[in-house]
Amino acid sequence: MSTEADVAAAPAPVTSSKPSPLAELGQNLGSVKYLNRRFWVLAFIYTLDGAAYFGILNLLTLYLGGDVKMSDRWSGFGVSYMSGALTLCMALFGGIVDRIGVRKTMLIAISVGLAGRSLLLAAPGFLWAAPLAFAALTMMAFSAGIVMSSAYAGVKQATDARTSAIGFSLLYAFMNGGSVVESFVSPLVREAFGMRGVFVMCTALTAVYLLVHFVLYPREAEPAAKTDAPTIVEPAAAKTAWRDHPLAQPRFMFFIFVLLGVRTLFAHQWLTMPAYIMRAYPAEVGARMEWINGLINPAIIFFCTPLVAALTGRVHVVRMMIIGTLVSACATFLLVPGPNLSALIGYIVIFSLGEAMWSSRFLEYVGQIAPANRVGLYMGVANIPWFLAKFTTGFYSGFMLEKFCPPAGAQDTSTLWLIYAFVGLSSPLGLILAQKWLMRR
Repeated sequence: MSTEADVAAAPAPVTSSKPSPLAELGQNLGSVKYLNRRFWVLAFIYTLDGAAYFGILNLLTLYLGGDVKMSDRWSGFGVSYMSGALTLCMALFGGIVDRIGVRKTMLIAISVGLAGRSLLLAAPGFLWAAPLAFAALTMMAFSAGIVMSSAYAGVKQATDARTSAIGFSLLYAFMNGGSVVESFVSPLVREAFGMRGVFVMCTALTAVYLLVHFVLYPREAEPAAKTDAPTIVEPAAAKTAWRDHPLAQPRFMFFIFVLLGVRTLFAHQWLTMPAYIMRAYPAEVGARMEWINGLINPAIIFFCTPLVAALTGRVHVVRMMIIGTLVSACATFLLVPGPNLSALIGYIVIFSLGEAMWSSRFLEYVGQIAPANRVGLYMGVANIPWFLAKFTTGFYSGFMLEKFCPPAGAQDTSTLWLIYAFVGLSSPLGLILAQKWLMRR
């Protein structure tokens, strides 16, 4: 499951020779014993935060449409607003952790998240339910974005050269693991206590890891953040600096924006898929919706991404991007013939395998094309299309559901997925057409 943390935390690629994948794996596993208390508390918190965040996200369109009484259009926009605002909050407020430290930042962020999830639970009981729900979504977006930034900053502080690689890998794995476990438990809770029962569970998890953070996270002074002295930029230097900025690099900008099509397919996993499964499939399938839509993808990403990276390390990045995005986009055509459970599961499996092929290689290409002293800046700008994909997809996903997959009446899900498949195909086709240009060093 792709997250902004993947971009934020990705280390700059190196050009020196590396040990074999098996030798590197053995070295990393051996360094686990050197991880300290600060890391393990962060890992526990981030695991529960992933479970709470994705537990609510998986059902959010259904909750906004059912309990909050929003239309499909406003439900889609609400979910898109929250996921897009998360990225924006990371960009605007992520630097807070550098000023006040990981412990205080996470304490604030988790508290805001707990208040937001509590408000979302309470919103249906008020006259102004929709505005209150949007206020809750804003608080939850702020919390998730800042917890993410703080967690990776904390792991950087808690690790050294010996434990850094395994520390970041484990943190990402635990986040996906929390999502997998919650997705397994969610339909069981929903069957016994309804959708609000799942939201209560996720809110309670937030209270648990807030308490764990307050009690167990070390209070000793944290390493001071490094700051660069201010410099005066002359006009000529400013012009040179702008020419070196990623926004002024045509090849880089084309590369990150050509992926907008396939990235919209990711957004449909929580904007369209929950309502599609609940409305177009029998009730017994809808009762286990989270197993289908929220469990398979992160499990495949968790196991297959490092394996695929090891097996295809010698394949050019752009070629892997073409293959991976083509696999993900073409998987959508499995849904075109109409609702079929085997085709639905096949779609998720194949789509996830495509994601495993290209998601990590995307960061590699960004790192390759960036100047050595601007890798961090390029990684940050590379997040812009992901923000746009999440934010803009919600503007039309609800309309498409109302038109092609309404809760009652005739449905035409074949046209729905055919349109989305062609939107997704724009990415691999664009990469194929620009392949030679993109592969120039």
